[in-house]
Amino acid sequence: MDMAQVSIRILEKEYQFACPASERNDLLNAAEFLNAKMRQIRDSGKVVGLDRIAVMTALNLANELLKSRSQEELMDSSLGLRVKSMRERIESALQTSKQLEL
Repeated sequence: MDMAQVSIRILEKEYQFACPASERNDLLNAAEFLNAKMRQIRDSGKVVGLDRIAVMTALNLANELLKSRSQEELMDSSLGLRVKSMRERIESALQTSKQLEL
């Protein structure tokens, strides 16, 4: 597996990572996203210190992920109910059609 060395800058601090070359762009995009979120929290002035900014950012991202999963589960459940309802209507229509043929 071909590995790539990636340099990432988050809140004016540079970090070096190694990752599979095929994942390099994903890592850079994730770092850019993380840097933007951390800047938002830092610039709000409500949180001071890199550690606290990192923890607050992690908590916010975890919260967004959990909300997203919850919404996805609700959508899956809703879709399942609609499919079940459609299947029942189709079966009912087929039964009616069979009775009319007799």
